[in-house]
Amino acid sequence: MLFLRLYLIALVLFFLVDMLWLGWLARGFYQRHLGTWMAPQVNWSAAIIFYLLFVAGLVYFATLPAIEADSGIRALLNGAFFGLVTYATYELTNFATLRDWPLQAVVIDMLWGTVLCAVVSWGSWKVAGWMLDA
Repeated sequence: MLFLRLYLIALVLFFLVDMLWLGWLARGFYQRHLGTWMAPQVNWSAAIIFYLLFVAGLVYFATLPAIEADSGIRALLNGAFFGLVTYATYELTNFATLRDWPLQAVVIDMLWGTVLCAVVSWGSWKVAGWMLDA
């Protein structure tokens, strides 16, 4: 039951923060650097499956251990490391295998994944703490 609560909290936080990034803060960046790679329309089925799976991994590997240790620092560090590793997997694989994959996208996306997952893991830990204390 705890996992499900954490999952729902993290899913909402992840989606809100990532949409702020993708829809507003970095929209022009991705258009400039990945425009030729971008599909004209988002494949929402694939995006939804990604969000559902990714957030489950974030909760399992970052937020849940932080709850068990009762440590916000652990939530931040676990989340940051999970984000770095997962976003690096995508970006560095593309950089290694695709022609002209932009280095700027590699660096920015890896930084974003690190920050996003640290914030979501810590935020989920914090909200769950309020809920568990109530």
